[in-house]
Amino acid sequence: MASPLLFSTIEVTRQAFYRTPLSYAIVNLKPIVPGHVLVIPTRVVPRLADLTTPELTSLVTSVQDVGRVVEKAYGGDSLTVACQDGKAAGQSIPHVHFHILPRKFRGDFFSESMDDIYPALESSEASLPRDFLESKGDIDGRFQPLKVDADDSRPPRTPEEMEKEAKWLGTLFTNSSQS
Repeated sequence: MASPLLFSTIEVTRQAFYRTPLSYAIVNLKPIVPGHVLVIPTRVVPRLADLTTPELTSLVTSVQDVGRVVEKAYGGDSLTVACQDGKAAGQSIPHVHFHILPRKFRGDFFSESMDDIYPALESSEASLPRDFLESKGDIDGRFQPLKVDADDSRPPRTPEEMEKEAKWLGTLFTNSSQS
């Protein structure tokens, strides 16, 4: 069995749908658009500069692999790929991660003003630590139920909802070394 995955200090194994020895991808607790996922190095490091060359290579290759699949799976026309590298850049969880968001010319929440996705991303990143910790209503009942003042358009999802999406996305990868 594979070892548990940590996003900083938060256990996210059930949210994972893609895994290599040096990186993994998870579904998002509060997606900005359908298919909004995160790609993360396996080793917990706060900044891009902290990654070794093999880790960075794996991370960027994973961004490409996951991006291709997520864009197709969610009917995207392109992707927004973002990395907030450090606290001053809006990173709220001290673990390098890339956001991948499938985008559409029409029907995307942000299609009328494409760049409005960036303030939404920064806003979502700010509440992420609290949202993660408060949402971990694990099957065995170890954690408290979700208590978040989320906006109506992006409510936090349950662990079961995230696990269901992760299992589905995992089936879209053909390489047996990836979950």
